[in-house]
Amino acid sequence: MRKRYHTLRLILGDQLNMQHSWFAKPATDTLYVLMEVRTETDYAWHHIQKLCAFFAAMEDFAAKLNDEGFETLYLKLDDAENRQSFSDNLKYLVKKFGIEEFHYQLPDEYRLDNELQHFCNTLGIDHQAFDTEHFYTSRAEVAALFSGKKELLMETFYRNMRKKHHILLDDGDDPHGGKWNFDAENRKKLPKNHKPNPPLLFDNDVRPQLTRITRAKIVTIGKVDAQYLGWPINRDQSLRLLKYFCENGLQLFGTFQDAMHTEEWSLYHSRLSFSMNTKLLSPIEVVNTAIEYWRKNKKSISFNQIEGFIRQILGWREYMRGIYWMKMPEFESMNFFNHTRKLPKWYWSGETHMNCLKHAINQSLEFGYAHHIQRLMITGNFALIAGIHPDEVDFWYLGIYIDAIQWVEITNTRGMSQFADGGIIGSKPYTASANYIHKMSNYCETCQYDRSDKKGENSCPFNSLYWDFHDRHRSKLEHNPRLAMVYRVWDKMDLKVKEAVLKRADSCLKNIELL
Repeated sequence: MRKRYHTLRLILGDQLNMQHSWFAKPATDTLYVLMEVRTETDYAWHHIQKLCAFFAAMEDFAAKLNDEGFETLYLKLDDAENRQSFSDNLKYLVKKFGIEEFHYQLPDEYRLDNELQHFCNTLGIDHQAFDTEHFYTSRAEVAALFSGKKELLMETFYRNMRKKHHILLDDGDDPHGGKWNFDAENRKKLPKNHKPNPPLLFDNDVRPQLTRITRAKIVTIGKVDAQYLGWPINRDQSLRLLKYFCENGLQLFGTFQDAMHTEEWSLYHSRLSFSMNTKLLSPIEVVNTAIEYWRKNKKSISFNQIEGFIRQILGWREYMRGIYWMKMPEFESMNFFNHTRKLPKWYWSGETHMNCLKHAINQSLEFGYAHHIQRLMITGNFALIAGIHPDEVDFWYLGIYIDAIQWVEITNTRGMSQFADGGIIGSKPYTASANYIHKMSNYCETCQYDRSDKKGENSCPFNSLYWDFHDRHRSKLEHNPRLAMVYRVWDKMDLKVKEAVLKRADSCLKNIELL
């Protein structure tokens, strides 16, 4: 006779939090379910490492639950009873096991939140949603903080969070070091002959997961060495990576967090985003661990290093989530500049003559990873000044990066990177010419394009496209105080030079697939 359960609890692939109160004590009348479904594999062209890592982490989590005495069901992609969507599988399981009550943790993505709410409304049995017990903030906290205010400044939110949680403060509410933000000290280029510590990589065998994905003929991008997936897929590995970062990356994280180099793909970055976004690690323990290590090693770790790291997690990560829940679903259709151009095909192959884009894209295809400046000021910057439709940019970013889940991807991409929100997140568009790229990297040194030329046939496309972008969107941008200098320089430029620059930009856009 088939066993019956009173309660069915759903665990999503980004809810692998063993510290959750659900797991304080096993209950024999409760069944936990994790599932691999086509609705999740097919909404974007995901990087193959991303799918393999998610499936491997989910399987590992399910196995640990079983070991701890929790009744757990893991539906694999190729299981005969898999209906390939959360709702259809849950309906089947409710009927199969005589479920009387359904529980789930609040999803981080708007589409899944809608799906599960709708499912519960049609279920006909008791149901309850639980907090994920992961973030510093609630979904509505950012909206509440900025209620009635015109500007949603991240810096305001960040300072509020530092005070609320008493993080990096002296006596009272004064910031340690005398100021709140040390970003000005964190913009150094990697010196010549400087060799960062190597990244910690793991040897996870994901051949079973790859086999399922391949047999299902799921469209993926990138590549994977399935015997040696380097990303952490469980809590133990994630804690090892956190420890490794504190010991080998934190001492220069801030200084070189914006640097880019053709020979280095991880530099001093923690690469903890996949572990955090799947909830194998909590932001609170990451912040506390890093601060504790800094306090014990102040002689070797200056304050700007730890402040820059904490700002990424306590500031940006929580802020982006709050904006997401404050502005969805309207946010995902915003297109402030009415951009319409298709994403160049070489974004999927890395086959471009622009060395910065070639390197950033190929690195992304190889590792499923690029750090924030590569995303913002290389791939994102080009897409913005070239007038690529935000939907195209979103689709690419959501698929190619191992840490990309919509709540954190779309706010960074459509908001900060593409300014498609018209300034909700960023106070100005993040655009730059080759001058910035050369300042922060060695990309330009071996590029076939001339970084110092803005109008010739061999001039760097970033240069002409930068000015073309600001010229064609002048009506929307010229009154932005942060762009006043840009338009003063443009207006003082010789008329023939301006015509040549715009002509070069037009040529670049018409021949964008050949750049």
